[in-house]
Amino acid sequence: MRSTPNNYYRISDGRDPLRIGLLLDSRDQVPAFFARIIGDINSSNFAKIEFLVTKKNSSGNSSPGQSQSLALTLRHRLSDARLRKRLLYDLYLRLDARMNPGNDPLALVDCRSLLAGIETIEVEAIGENLVHRFPPEVVDKIRSHNLDVLLHFGFDALQGDILKAARYGVWSYHRGDNEFYRGGPSYFWELREATPLSGVVLQVLDEDAGTGLVLCKSLFATERTLSVSRNRYTPYWSSADMIIRKLNELHRSGWEYVRERAIPPASYKGKRVLYDIPGNREMLSWLGPILLKKAISYPFRKETVQHWRIAIRIGGKPLREPDANSDFSGFRWIDSPQGHFWADPFAFEHEGKCWVFFEDYSYQKKRGSIACAAISPKGELGSPVICLDHPTHHYSYPHIFQAGSEIFMIPESSDSNSVDLYRCRQFPNQWVREANLLQGKFVDTTVWEQEGLWWLATTSAEPNAAAGCLLLFYSASLTGDWRFHPANPISTDIRRNRCAGRVFRSHNRLIRPSQSCAPTYGYSVDFNEITELSKERYSERPLKTITAEHWKGLSGIHTYNWAGNVELIDGRTPVPLRRVQG
Repeated sequence: MRSTPNNYYRISDGRDPLRIGLLLDSRDQVPAFFARIIGDINSSNFAKIEFLVTKKNSSGNSSPGQSQSLALTLRHRLSDARLRKRLLYDLYLRLDARMNPGNDPLALVDCRSLLAGIETIEVEAIGENLVHRFPPEVVDKIRSHNLDVLLHFGFDALQGDILKAARYGVWSYHRGDNEFYRGGPSYFWELREATPLSGVVLQVLDEDAGTGLVLCKSLFATERTLSVSRNRYTPYWSSADMIIRKLNELHRSGWEYVRERAIPPASYKGKRVLYDIPGNREMLSWLGPILLKKAISYPFRKETVQHWRIAIRIGGKPLREPDANSDFSGFRWIDSPQGHFWADPFAFEHEGKCWVFFEDYSYQKKRGSIACAAISPKGELGSPVICLDHPTHHYSYPHIFQAGSEIFMIPESSDSNSVDLYRCRQFPNQWVREANLLQGKFVDTTVWEQEGLWWLATTSAEPNAAAGCLLLFYSASLTGDWRFHPANPISTDIRRNRCAGRVFRSHNRLIRPSQSCAPTYGYSVDFNEITELSKERYSERPLKTITAEHWKGLSGIHTYNWAGNVELIDGRTPVPLRRVQG
């Protein structure tokens, strides 16, 4: 039985399911993001929605003005001094709606079928200044349902006894990295302040919204865009499984284990005590220079690409050495043929020779193949040959390794919706598909053997490769049943949640290279020491970072591999597309 894209739905312990309550603005329509979470809970066998609390007289309709004409909206805004201060922001939102990438996580969807048959109470909450309290009789009614968790999918910020109405509190999403952003609008200020990371937090609410227990946290690269709808897309959809996996963890291991894995408190480092909707001056000071620069440069624009090359070094002081005084000299950078770039180099020793396997990307075909070539003792590259090619699938990251007397490869091919193991029939360029290891979209799959078990680390590419959720599996054999590790996900930080080469031993340390995709994809490489590895637990700590600044002209690196005295890296350089096209 192969592992499926979501392994959080089932627990076979026979205990009663967790009792879940929902706080909603409406039971008829909810944002698509919340609808997916409700569907996840309904699909599980360890949690059940028992009670709904909805706003009284809530219609669930979009805010006034969105359906009005632009002229009427302007007239309404100009007649109100408070609204005049945010006029440019409101116009910006109207324009941004046209840039929405689709599948909007905030689009309202019909949720009646998902919530059919669940007892509901309508509540007129007490509150002002966007803070809600619930009447005592309502809190008592909620408590009578003996709920384990209340999910905050509606109402404004909460205070009072409602926060203690469920056994394990009220769980709520905080949109933004809580160490730097409190208030809102979510994912706008990251663009305005050019912050490289955009975060999301699942927390247990406290009286002070900034001090609640943080159950889990994910960090994503802030999109290089002016569109807040584009910047929020990945953080929203990629955090949709936070609740189901934490409910799974709670049911499986108990509250103390959940608390043990919570994110330690950190002091607030935001530039503002509380962020708010930007005023007209703030919008002008942000958009004005950007739009002016775009207007001036538009007639002279040139399409550029990040062109990747690979580099070889023989006999240097290894970059993987733990000391800080690394030697970056001696790498020979290889120019690929016109119309191609080369990336993701893996070293492999065979019959006394060192070989490099790499991604050979065709600009014309817009997809990659796997190629290989021998490396001479002087670090020169022999004539490359193609190992794997497909008319529609893109191949990259050719993780090649030996198991017993056999040679295997696991190439990345996320568009095939599977992780496949290939066996070498004749070295170096004849390969046959041996087994399917996982179903789903995954990138940068890396395996290694440790103490009689095989381990597999791979990054989920749902909804896209920028989502960044590193998962760990283990198996008694390469082609056996890959078990989902209970500590998953082992990283949700875009700066280290994609592997960057083979896991290796150095100075009695087990090292996992990772790539940082912030502020941009393929920015740098980290060496992480795996400090704990068992069927139950996993932990690692960062040791060292290698950035592109040590090589002239490079804007990023994202792979490191070695064999014997040979080291391989890759690097990217922004160049005009016409220069590299075939």
